[in-house]
Amino acid sequence: MSYPATVAEAVRRRSADERTGLRTAQGDLTHAEVVRRAAARAAWAGSMRRPGPFHVAVLLDNTDEFVFWLQACALAGAVLVGANPTHRGDELVRDLTHTECQLLVTSTRHRGLLEGRDLGPPLGRVTGGNERVLVVDDPGAVGVLVGFDGAAPPEPGVGPETLGYLIFTSGTSGAPKAVRCTQGRLARVSEKVAEMFSITERDTCYLPMPLFHSNALMAGWGPALVAGATAALPSEGRFSASGFLEDVRRFGATYFNYVGKPLAYVLATPPRPDDADNPLVRGFGNEATPSDVEAFAARFACPVTDGYGSTEGGASVSRTPDTPPGALGRGPEGTVVLDPATGRPCPPARFDAQGRLTNAEEAIGELVSKSGGAGFEGYWHNDEAEARRLRRGWYWTGDLAFADAEGFIYFAGRDHEWLRVDGENFAAAPVERIVLRHDDVMLAAVYAVPDPVVGDQVMASVQLRPGADFDPGGFSAFLDRQDDLPPTWAPRLVRVCAELPVTATAKIMKRALRAERWHAADPVWWRPEPGAPYRRLTDADVAALDAAVGDRPW
Repeated sequence: MSYPATVAEAVRRRSADERTGLRTAQGDLTHAEVVRRAAARAAWAGSMRRPGPFHVAVLLDNTDEFVFWLQACALAGAVLVGANPTHRGDELVRDLTHTECQLLVTSTRHRGLLEGRDLGPPLGRVTGGNERVLVVDDPGAVGVLVGFDGAAPPEPGVGPETLGYLIFTSGTSGAPKAVRCTQGRLARVSEKVAEMFSITERDTCYLPMPLFHSNALMAGWGPALVAGATAALPSEGRFSASGFLEDVRRFGATYFNYVGKPLAYVLATPPRPDDADNPLVRGFGNEATPSDVEAFAARFACPVTDGYGSTEGGASVSRTPDTPPGALGRGPEGTVVLDPATGRPCPPARFDAQGRLTNAEEAIGELVSKSGGAGFEGYWHNDEAEARRLRRGWYWTGDLAFADAEGFIYFAGRDHEWLRVDGENFAAAPVERIVLRHDDVMLAAVYAVPDPVVGDQVMASVQLRPGADFDPGGFSAFLDRQDDLPPTWAPRLVRVCAELPVTATAKIMKRALRAERWHAADPVWWRPEPGAPYRRLTDADVAALDAAVGDRPW
């Protein structure tokens, strides 16, 4: 099969394809019908174009309209800016003004997030009657688009180098950055994923992750498009753990993509005897724990491949059949783990007889691609952040990792997740993996908070499995039994959350947790001294901690 060089070319190839192309809870559409609707929207957008960057903001859930606009922007040579509906107020306004959007496509519900806000020229203020704001579920939108029904797809005017998407990073550690992605890059990545997982016209790809995110585009929608497969959208318009298996069966999904913690959420639903009776044959994503990957495959009879790839496209790591448990796989030539201070390679990881890392402090460094980040096409108007990524001609991922003597790479967290306790530096991810061994813990986040004397304290926020209660004595005894948990790594504070705060892509928002420290409506347990029993943090304890650390940052 010859794959397309651009997304626009992939869309055009489906213009006469009368097989099912899109499945939603509202019904099915053929590939050809999806292209026809996309062409009408491309024609309308072209008629509204003004001088300046041709950027179209799409603020929608995973609905058919989002798919129409993904195709429409590709055909029109416009740049689709995927807006995150979980952002609020100034944060959302900043996203859209920073990316200089000319048009806003949204729904009645999401328009309320921006009602009365000024998005700058040419969008202006978001109010009823603003012709540059298309509200797709408003009857007026039908009237706007009806005059463009039957419009032929615009003549080819795009190439592989045409900017097609501005994709925001997740923002778990700071303000999101808008990553540039050309039509050629998305087409190439989509082709690679389709080939890796043998996606063909006979497949139905279930897309539960938000379509504004790189994972949904590059591991879900894009591969389905270039392979001519059917795309299926979640019935609720967004990921639902309780609705996941029902959707898979309803749509006959054979493949799905994920990012973050969705596997953990699905596994937390009550098991049923017929869980394995489903059409899935493979899943692909990143950031799941090895135990969740294994448990999902066993319960749902669907093997899952968990890999690594940055939104920016500067580095990737792929699994091979001989990849050991817990490892991401091997990176391409020149993918290495370096000490960020010296730029020198970190020593190989050493493991004990139980497979536990014994030299974390020296082995963990930053994952770097010495290829110069050939896949990284830059950020939109953010030279400072771009310079941080590209140093010494290399691409620095900002992610921590370690590698064994055979070159297999293991993920160890983000670069802001270093902790320093009693003079020892270590990463959060290994501690999280230990906490997740506890039978009652479904999700865990480990991070630094200020120590009253110097350095950091280790704080863990956990979300328990349904029906479980936190047992401070049992949790303390569990930690004491972990041979690979040094005393300095053991959490001094444990916050038990009803629900951990997550992004729209199910990534835990540690930035918010760190900012709240021990100030939380959730119960917080702590050890006043290392190794002491856990007890509930009182108002007096909170006041004493606040007084001791003052305004010192962590």
